[in-house]
Amino acid sequence: MMNKKTGLKPFISLIFSTKVPKTALIVGLLTTIITTLAGLAIPLLTKNLIDGFSLSSLSIPFISLIIATFILQALLSSLSMYLLAAVGQKIVADLREKMWVKLIRLPVTFFDKTSSGQMASRVVSDTGIVRAVVSEHFPQSIAGIFSIIGSIILLLLMDWKMTLLMLITIPLILVIIIPLGKQMTEISRGLQDETALFTGNSQQTLGDIRLMKVSTAESIEEKKGLLGIKNLMNFGLKEARIYSLIAPVIQSIIMFVIVAIIAYGGLRVSSGDITTGTLVAFLLYLFEIIVPITTLTLFYTELQKAKGATERIIDILDEPLEDGQSGISKNIAHQTIHIKNVSFSYEETELIINDISFSAKPGEMIALAGPSGGGKTTIFGLIERFYEPSSGEICIGDLPINILSMQAWRSQIGYVSQESSMMAGTIRENLTYGLSDSDKIADTRLWEVAKMSYSDQFIKQFPKGLDTQIGERGIKLSGGQRQRIAIARAFLRDPRILMMDEATASLDSQSEIIVQKALAKLMKGRTTFVIAHRLSTIVDADQILFLENGSITGRGTHDELIHSHPLYHSFAQQQLT
Repeated sequence: MMNKKTGLKPFISLIFSTKVPKTALIVGLLTTIITTLAGLAIPLLTKNLIDGFSLSSLSIPFISLIIATFILQALLSSLSMYLLAAVGQKIVADLREKMWVKLIRLPVTFFDKTSSGQMASRVVSDTGIVRAVVSEHFPQSIAGIFSIIGSIILLLLMDWKMTLLMLITIPLILVIIIPLGKQMTEISRGLQDETALFTGNSQQTLGDIRLMKVSTAESIEEKKGLLGIKNLMNFGLKEARIYSLIAPVIQSIIMFVIVAIIAYGGLRVSSGDITTGTLVAFLLYLFEIIVPITTLTLFYTELQKAKGATERIIDILDEPLEDGQSGISKNIAHQTIHIKNVSFSYEETELIINDISFSAKPGEMIALAGPSGGGKTTIFGLIERFYEPSSGEICIGDLPINILSMQAWRSQIGYVSQESSMMAGTIRENLTYGLSDSDKIADTRLWEVAKMSYSDQFIKQFPKGLDTQIGERGIKLSGGQRQRIAIARAFLRDPRILMMDEATASLDSQSEIIVQKALAKLMKGRTTFVIAHRLSTIVDADQILFLENGSITGRGTHDELIHSHPLYHSFAQQQLT
């Protein structure tokens, strides 16, 4: 059974699902028709000039008509090509907008199994192939179709015998390019997949360049990169082989037709059946057909490539959006969070969270402790709604959180992780990242949160202050500085719920002291969830949940767990004595 995403229909449907600029398209097509008609007049004028040639026939009006025809054709051709190319550019821009809007609203689960680099390649590379077809080859093909139709009609009127001789070659051309076009579809599909894979691997390697170098993995990455380049070259060579077959064969057929027409037409002229002007005009019209046929052949092969890209684009556009795009907005201040009999698994056969229940009252600090792999980070992902529980529910007050809009829920959560994720840009841009009114936030407010997070002093040391560029992933800042920026960002959001995932795990002792002070300020009066392997950071928690293999095996305060939970007691002895 043919896949519903294969064939030409999905490509056409995809194009017309975008905002096609109708006025520009209509004007572009009309000017193309006029341009073609102007071009078709030139051979007729040439015929009349040759058949009735004399010095007296070279009148100023006649010469002016020929010159005006050439100028009109050039001007209208330029206008039509631009308008149709602009239509193509706008269609592809709209297509890229759809893909980008879709990608940033897909759930985290999609990116758990898909390389972000590959998706970037889809947005740029695959749509680039569609763009080439729509904005470059399509306008030329439209002009070519009108030129071929008009030329054939005039040739039939001039001499139907020579026209039939020429038309015999069209089936030969189709027999050659159709099977080659099908091969081009398969090659293009493989090339796009390999391009996406190579782009994803390259982005990952260069993005983690320090890990690569400290691991002395240059040789390994070199082999992977060279293999990817070789694979891309092989697909390119396959494309080249098809082009190398199409072009010479088409050219040979065309040359045969020209020679045959000249020979046959010469006999007709010598016998008096046609005039010399008719033969010349016929040859001129022949070229009006040959060039567009070459263009249409190229358009066909490029269209086969675009069909492969279309499949990948449709795959992305068909992905379901993250839940919570709509829902109610609710201020969750002074509301208790209830985790009720929640279970979760990434795969059906492996349960990561097993029937967990607990509550967090307003202003409480809930700490998650336990060995690695116990499910602590997964619980954070469930609260943040990166994932949905397999069973059970999470409520804020009496309301399940999944009836709130994702925007309303996440905008009231502050998140500080041990990685302290930063975006490339300035300190100001990172502080205000994600806030809808970021351009209206006064510097005084930014300096206020910087002071609250103990980051104002080091920011002032930079010549450009808040407008200092921090590099990709904040590489120009130290770990402690990034953490304090992240805390300042959380202060600025004024969250109702605070989530901290090993927020001081990777800091030196001096930075940790400063960050701990900032975190203490930030936590005050907020419901706080903390993940910590170092028990010294959670001894004052209102409730500690000890997780093992996805289940809560102990809960209580630090003092209570020391006396009631053997493994927690062991952890405490190792870390706190």
